[in-house]
Amino acid sequence: MSDAIEREIKLRYNTCDTARAAIVALHASPLRRRRLQDDRLLDLPNGNLRDRHCTLRVRNETPEGGNGNTASAATVTFKGPPLPDVMKVREEIETTVEDGELLVRILEKAGWQVWFRYQKFREEYTQAGVVIAIDETPVGTFVELEGDEGGITRLATALGRTADDYIVASYRRLYMEYCADTGRTVTHMVFG
Repeated sequence: MSDAIEREIKLRYNTCDTARAAIVALHASPLRRRRLQDDRLLDLPNGNLRDRHCTLRVRNETPEGGNGNTASAATVTFKGPPLPDVMKVREEIETTVEDGELLVRILEKAGWQVWFRYQKFREEYTQAGVVIAIDETPVGTFVELEGDEGGITRLATALGRTADDYIVASYRRLYMEYCADTGRTVTHMVFG
């Protein structure tokens, strides 16, 4: 279980290959291989968490090449409201669970509802205490930097980016913007 303050930014890239080349040029060390992350955001019917700008997420991960039916890892995460900052900063409490699908079913039986589902392929690297994730999503490719403020700033600068390039929006917000820009109906951000 971890209980900490999460600090992160996203940077947009045109392709996964471009993002990977930029990360490799930093001489970052591979941390975790590419895998599918399938996230479900839950709330009570009254929207209590959303009203407080908090999130309860259950994440299932399937390794690339897996059959998609059995997650290799699952986590449940509570995220508190974002704090004012140029980066995305918020409380994060997280723990692993044996069966994320079963946990979602239990929560639904207890009255919780999945109100948004999103997927991404993620691979991770690390450098100087910062986790560098390449996220391939249905709405584009992003590099997420998570760590301390100095480390994030140094790596963003090394990638040729400034604070003006920082994206602090959630993947849900980015999906809603994508749907608005393309005239699509907002549903869930999933592949195919």
